[in-house]
Parts: sequence; structure tokens; C-alpha cells
Amino acid sequence: MSLEEIKDHQLVGKYIQPETREVNGVLLTKIMSDNWDNIWNFQAKPDDLLIASYAKAGTTWTQEIVDMIQNDGDVQKCQRANTFDRHPFIEWALPPPLNSGLDLANKMPSPRTMKTHLPVQLLPPSFWKENSKIIYVARNPKDLLVSYYHFSRMTRMMPDPGTWEEYIEAFKAGKVLWGSWYDHVKGWWDVKDQHRILYLFYEDMKEDPKREIQKILKFLEKEMPEEVLNKIIYHTSFDVMKQNPMANYSTLPTVLMDQSISPFIRKGMPGDWKNYFTVAQNEEFDKDYQKKMAGSTLTFRTEI
Repeated sequence: MSLEEIKDHQLVGKYIQPETREVNGVLLTKIMSDNWDNIWNFQAKPDDLLIASYAKAGTTWTQEIVDMIQNDGDVQKCQRANTFDRHPFIEWALPPPLNSGLDLANKMPSPRTMKTHLPVQLLPPSFWKENSKIIYVARNPKDLLVSYYHFSRMTRMMPDPGTWEEYIEAFKAGKVLWGSWYDHVKGWWDVKDQHRILYLFYEDMKEDPKREIQKILKFLEKEMPEEVLNKIIYHTSFDVMKQNPMANYSTLPTVLMDQSISPFIRKGMPGDWKNYFTVAQNEEFDKDYQKKMAGSTLTFRTEI
């Protein structure tokens, strides 16, 4: 049974604002924590590619770019299935009889491309052991927070975000799914030079998609003619992806994602946070940010 088929199914109730549990101090859904042993023991392979990020950091965008590269810019091939079926979301577990990300990944022929939002310390150890390639994408916390808030409002598969004011506090405290954003971006930053990890920034991708796609090409050891590269830039642009049903999650039933509340692919513009944060909220956020990021060489741009 696929996600598209569950519209009238009794299982829908299990999705609505799911219960949460902590795994080693990181908030996950109860279904993920119940399945944790299987997730932790997942067997990676040397030719796997993992796209890792904190939620709402540009994951789907990066997935589409990678898929276009792997399929040499063939748009038809890239529309063979939904993003979530092309690239299994390894920790995302669903109640039976629905497929979990692990089920999809285990059935997938190599070479596999997969996705995760897990912080570095919760990544299944086989990825390190097998030295699989990992692309990590990071986004500035203010725009990410706005995006995550709207996403949590429109999807029933996430806990209720509460009010905007409550959500800012939950985010700062790391009491949202996948835990602390600060720990997440720093954790992956700290290991990037010890493994085959390409660390990208959402703002850089917006500013100069060609330059960033060329970094991905180099990392994947692929050559590409200029016209194919330009085609990829066009087909992974915000406006085109927003209209692509295989990337915009519009095939999911409204009971799971109500895009009339907020579209899955919403604004994608660095600096949108200014429309949401009050002056006081911004000052408080900046103070908290300085404290939590002290000592890290990692820096973000909140506009371009």
C-alpha cells in the first residue's frame, strides 16, 4: 500500500499529529523510536549516496538536482516517481502495512540514493564503515524556522506546532522533530573533512545554482555538457519545481498534507524571515544564536 492509497484508510488516524519520543535526547516520532533498532542497524553500501539535512533546509531541491545529474538531465526519467519513492527517507517509519523508508531502501537496487534528517550522532554507523558519499545541505536558521513552522501547520504527519511564538521557543530549545538545529549543523560541519561529505549552503545554491551544481558534479565524479547543466538549472528552479507533481508532494492526500494551508514548496527566498520575526523576537533569537554557535567556524547568511 502506498501513501496515495491511504486516503480513506483507518490508518490515517495513526498519522494525525503523531506522538513523539526522544532517542538519545533527540525528538523523533514514536513510530521512528519504536523502529530505532532497525534504523540504527541499517546496512549502507559503499556506492550509496545519502542526502542529509535538517528538515526544510533544501532537501527536496538537492534531491531533484542529484536525480537530474544521475539521469543526465532526462526530465522524463526524473518524473518516474515521487521524490519520496525515488530516494527513500531512511528513518521515516510508517504504521504497517505502509512502506517505511527502510523497506524502500532495502528493496532498492544499487547504486541507491537516500535521504535523512538524522543528526550526525544518530546516523546508522554502516554509512561511516562503508565510507558512503554524503551531501549535506544547511540553511540559515531564521528562514528554516519559518519554513518548518508553515510545514508543520500543513502536514498532519508532524506534531502540532502551536502558535508562532510557541514554535520559536520550541525551535530554540531543540524540542522539535530531529532535535536541535544548532547541534545538527555543527555536528555535520565538524565531521565533514573526515569523511566523503560535501557540505552545501541553501543560500549559496540560491545565489549561484550553476556554481553549486558544479560542486555536486565534481563530488559525484561526473562530467556534463553545458547545455545539460543549463537544463538541470532550469528544471530544478523554484518555479518549475513548484509545478512538478513528482517533487511538490501534491500527490499526497489532503488528510496528510493540506497544501491549501501552506504549499510544500512555499517561497524559497532567503530573507523571508523578516516578514515573521518581530524586532524583539529577532534580537532574542540573535542573542541565543550567538551563545549556541560560539566557538564554531560555521557561519550563515540570513539574506543574499
